[in-house]
Amino acid sequence: MSRAFITGTAGFIGFHLAELLLQEGWEVAGYDGMTDYYDVTLKRRRHALLRQHERFTATEAMLEDAATLSRAVADAKPDVIIHLAAQAGVRHSIDNPRAYVDANIVGTFNMMEAALAARPAHLLMASTSSVYGANTEMPYAETHKADSQMSFYAATKKANEAMAHSWAHIHGLPITMFRFFTVYGPWGRPDMALFKFTKAILAGEPIDVYNHGRMWRDFTYVGDLVHGIRLLIDAVPGQGKAVEGDSLSPVAPFRVVNIGNSTKVRLEEFIDAIEGATKRKAIRNYMEMQPGDVPATWADASLLRSLTGYTPKTDIHTGVGHFVNWYFEQMHQTDLKEKNRPE
Repeated sequence: MSRAFITGTAGFIGFHLAELLLQEGWEVAGYDGMTDYYDVTLKRRRHALLRQHERFTATEAMLEDAATLSRAVADAKPDVIIHLAAQAGVRHSIDNPRAYVDANIVGTFNMMEAALAARPAHLLMASTSSVYGANTEMPYAETHKADSQMSFYAATKKANEAMAHSWAHIHGLPITMFRFFTVYGPWGRPDMALFKFTKAILAGEPIDVYNHGRMWRDFTYVGDLVHGIRLLIDAVPGQGKAVEGDSLSPVAPFRVVNIGNSTKVRLEEFIDAIEGATKRKAIRNYMEMQPGDVPATWADASLLRSLTGYTPKTDIHTGVGHFVNWYFEQMHQTDLKEKNRPE
């Protein structure tokens, strides 16, 4: 039986990845800090669902707690480590940058040290499409320069990539960094656009549409994303020859891989999809671009396809429909709990 250690299992993506591996028969050790960046109740519900699997265990602690993290990794004896936990959010990084240094820089260093002691066959770590920053050459390819980050969040993730490359070079530890592109789907975070828009539209409240709707994103359905991660587990850097367009380092068992839908969707179309799924019209409040944001992201996912034979393919209307169905289900369950609550 294969064993995985996953950080961020109470989070959006980590929850889905853990669930996928558990369904495949893996033993999964989760690790997450229950921070209050958004409602902790949602995180606890995700962990509660995972705990229904007898092959799932979890440690609830912060990445900054090096001793607890190292002990958890050592106890798990993982074949693979997938590091997803981080302080997320472009806009929040403007208001509270120290949280990003603590979680994304210090926490990731602690994770790399723990991985070095455990020596898994493969360490995979999350980055973001935001590292491409001011680069206007699209679709974004892993071999493009990514030196002009426009948010502090993106800067910490680019720092993680540099840290990981040096670690792979010095210690010979195989590391893959994957860059996510606007992930969405059931169990998503309340601070993400799809969750906020759906909630506001159903409540008859206006939604803020930045840059007057002239925004494009490569929306990636979470089920597609975690399937891509699962396949990359077996694509260990340094094993086998480089493929065309590979980002494989010439001096280390290290590569960067985009995981995106390879489709650029206008923000207005995204909102249209939510309207179609909810059968409600949005009240659109058009605004200027926000600091730290970029007008467009678009993935070249050909490297992912070359390495795994897979390309994410869920279209925006199908994916949004899945989320809205989940959202209605959660509302229904909450209503039932309220009605059954004793006076």
